Amino acid sequence: MYKERYRTVLFLVFTISGFTGLIYESIWTHYLKLFLGHAAYAQTLVLSIFMGGMAMGSWICSTSSARWRNLLLLYAVAEGAIGLFALLFHEIFLQAVSISHSTILPHLGTPLAANTFKWTLSASLILPETMLLGMTFPLMSAGILRAFPETPGRSISLLYFTNSLGAAIGVLVSGFVLIKTVGLPGTIRIAGLINLAIAGIVWFLSKGHPSVILPAKMAPSPAQTSSDDGWYRFLLIASFVTGMASFIYEIGWIRMLSLVLGSSTHAFELMLSAFIFGLAFGGLWIQRRIDGIAHPILFLVKVQAFMSLLAVSTLFFYGHLFGPMQWIVRNIPKTDMGYAIFNLSSNAIALAIMLPTTFCAGMTLPLITYVLLRRGHGEKSIGAVYAANTLGAIVGVFSAVHFGMPLLGLKGLITVGAGFDLILAVALLWGASKTSAKDRRTIYLTAACICAIALNTFFVQLDPYKMASGVYRDGTLESSSSTRLLYHRDGKTSTVSAFLYPDGGISIRTNGKADAKIQMNQQMSESSDEPTMVLAAVIPMALNPHAKKVANIGFGSGLTTATLLLNDALEEVVTVEIEPAMIEGAKIFGDRVRLAYTDQRSKIYVDDAKTFFSVQQKKYDIIISEPSNPWVSGVASLFSREFYQLASNHLEKNGLFCQWLQIYEMDMALVASVLKAISSSFSDYVVYAANYNDLIIVASNDNSIPQLDAEVFSAPELARALKRIRVRNIQDIELRKVGNRKILDPFTATFPIPQNSDYFPVLDQNAVRARFLQKNASAILTFTHSPLPALEILSESGYTWLRTDVTPSNHYPQAKEAFIAMALRDYFHEGQFSYKYSEIPPDVIREASDLRLLASRECQEGQGLQGLKAGLYHVVVLRMTPYLRPGEMEGVWSALESGPCFKSLPPRENKWIALFKAVGRRDVKTMADIAGDLLANEPNIQPGIKKYVVAAGMMGNLTQGAREKSFRIWDAYLSSTYGNRKPELLFRLLLADSTRTDG
Repeated sequence: MYKERYRTVLFLVFTISGFTGLIYESIWTHYLKLFLGHAAYAQTLVLSIFMGGMAMGSWICSTSSARWRNLLLLYAVAEGAIGLFALLFHEIFLQAVSISHSTILPHLGTPLAANTFKWTLSASLILPETMLLGMTFPLMSAGILRAFPETPGRSISLLYFTNSLGAAIGVLVSGFVLIKTVGLPGTIRIAGLINLAIAGIVWFLSKGHPSVILPAKMAPSPAQTSSDDGWYRFLLIASFVTGMASFIYEIGWIRMLSLVLGSSTHAFELMLSAFIFGLAFGGLWIQRRIDGIAHPILFLVKVQAFMSLLAVSTLFFYGHLFGPMQWIVRNIPKTDMGYAIFNLSSNAIALAIMLPTTFCAGMTLPLITYVLLRRGHGEKSIGAVYAANTLGAIVGVFSAVHFGMPLLGLKGLITVGAGFDLILAVALLWGASKTSAKDRRTIYLTAACICAIALNTFFVQLDPYKMASGVYRDGTLESSSSTRLLYHRDGKTSTVSAFLYPDGGISIRTNGKADAKIQMNQQMSESSDEPTMVLAAVIPMALNPHAKKVANIGFGSGLTTATLLLNDALEEVVTVEIEPAMIEGAKIFGDRVRLAYTDQRSKIYVDDAKTFFSVQQKKYDIIISEPSNPWVSGVASLFSREFYQLASNHLEKNGLFCQWLQIYEMDMALVASVLKAISSSFSDYVVYAANYNDLIIVASNDNSIPQLDAEVFSAPELARALKRIRVRNIQDIELRKVGNRKILDPFTATFPIPQNSDYFPVLDQNAVRARFLQKNASAILTFTHSPLPALEILSESGYTWLRTDVTPSNHYPQAKEAFIAMALRDYFHEGQFSYKYSEIPPDVIREASDLRLLASRECQEGQGLQGLKAGLYHVVVLRMTPYLRPGEMEGVWSALESGPCFKSLPPRENKWIALFKAVGRRDVKTMADIAGDLLANEPNIQPGIKKYVVAAGMMGNLTQGAREKSFRIWDAYLSSTYGNRKPELLFRLLLADSTRTDG
């Protein structure tokens, strides 16, 4: 009983070791991708370094462990060394990367030399630790076999089970809890402390039980008298092949499930945990049976055959997953509890696909190791099998990502993996038939699996419409009845598709997520994405008209690059895209993006943005970053402080950095985390709204952002492109301004969220939740003009034009509102709405007509006066004042005041009109004085109007530098209205400015 408890403690310890091992794999991968990039070759390189180190460590044990006396003591030393490395890793990594970027990389000369250095440094940073990790399994396994030689098969199976179980739990805990709570540095340090604790426990156990230091030799089983080297090599090859096939499955399944569950980091963690759970429970199931199996090789043949059949059957069942996910997305409530259910459901779907096959995969290594032990190869077989399997995994990942996926597609990739497993089963069956009795059932089973795989290969077809639908977002499933699929390709990093819609619009997607849509029918209105893609090019060119060299991160549809190339003044436009299939797929947009492919100034690089900048060592006048949504795995690092610092270092003097930021499927806190990161990396920034879904942030590291230059409209082709998105003059761009650093920094400081960082990835951790909850940060677009011209007043720099002339846009509400203000201005001057304003809403026309009629009559106390006040507030104050210039508003007031009603107004009402006129003139002193007087002497102000007066008073005082007076207005007249609730964005911004202490 005591020995059994002792072994149980070791199994528990090894479970915890597996927990930390997967944390290290995840965290080291995060770190090295920050240095090497997220391109396909970089991802496989990181995994190769990690698994290569583990293979080396396992192989060292296989060749040397028989000469080592106390294996558990050595295991404790290995765990302790891993823990010490983990505690120091973050600081070592930062120092190494800093020296590399500042001292070494700029002097290497060529991309090949730079990449070689980076790969060598990356390997040196984690290779010692991964070798130690690779030694832990052979050391623990051999140590337990020496102490408990009675049931070697069960011990090996339980070790695989416990280590895999801990790894699966480690994936979930690190991904959903630790990284979110303590960031990457805190997570790896916690893992390091756990490893040190493991080392102490095993050290104590190894010193207190000398029986474990006695090497144990296993006698060959009577059923297996031969221990020839041929079987030893053959089974190591089998271990290699099954490792290769398993990782081919993993790469294929993760891509398949990304199209169902989404391609967020959390979705990946759920998929990975499902894969490892299957391995764990396969080991658990075999542990009670393995020592009693008479012919383990024949049993392994059955497992391999079943595994190949189950793997290829996932292609059949895959098509039936989209319906359940559609139901889940449409019916689960968009709450925190609903989000938990969504993740559990996603994990269940991943398990449904992966578990049957990985359950079989979890039996293979225990069986192979057990066969070698029974044949007398001793404990060296443990490390050798583990090393061979790990090397197979490296080959599987590399071949799947770089060859299998792009050349064969998902179906072909999974089928090839199943083919490897089936070939291995046939080879094992052929070898076993020479040394043991033939098992006809095994032969029939293998033949049946071959037939089933062949049938599945020829008759099962994946539905590209479903796969490209992005069902995980809104539950929509595309079909050939409503759309036409123009392009579908499984690329190295994502699956790229393109749909043609009945209205003529084409949408290009990555992993089902729409990245860009262009309306190809010129008779139809532009898509909502087109203003963003065009303005992402035009705004920085208008702010930096002398720019010559531009770098654009992310190809998307190619429209931003093509728009840049409409400017003849540019000499070079470099576009960096991580996925080759995206570049190929975007050709379907034809003439709209033709220049991106044909203009000699255009250069397209397939690479990760961080790697590109660190290797190329060039500087640009403008850098534009237009990545996918931040919830997509890996994308959040393009919104981080470290990336912004890197981009800043690659700007020429007076250069500008431009960031496209989606505000749908985001909340204000996450937007604040991005703005904080930009603010910490640049000296100034300004934010524009491209449409109701997207922001364009322009930052500079030399001085304040300059004014927009209207010269951008002088280029005929550029002007035509702008006209297409309903931008006809500089006013149409100026109107989209949301704020600058002076206004927004105090506001973002009110959000208790850190700036997004590579090492504290708050955006990556929280954006997918915001997507599920259907959050949006559109409030940031409205405070600028509702209910007052807040941006114009607070920025202390009014618009440069004297008369408003803007173009209405279907995709930017403020443009429509400004156009309505223009219509009202002309109506009060001319007495009618011209044909130009034929699309003005009827209720606006009715309100304006009523107000004009009331102003033209005598008005007494009562209904007439109340109607006049209501009309003035809704029509003039809310609809016109925020959008028209002071001179225009003076004309409007003159037209209204010429009627008899205004001449007979009592002094009390004239005070209100004086406030409204002061706001129209942007007269901040009068605003502050009258607002204070009205709040002090008008006790029964309606709540909505009271907020307006408070806002006017706070703005008036803030602009004059009277922050204390502004806060007193808030505290006295409005704070009690909200209690513990957060106020609207405008008041949150005003309150933040009122309470900040800097000069």
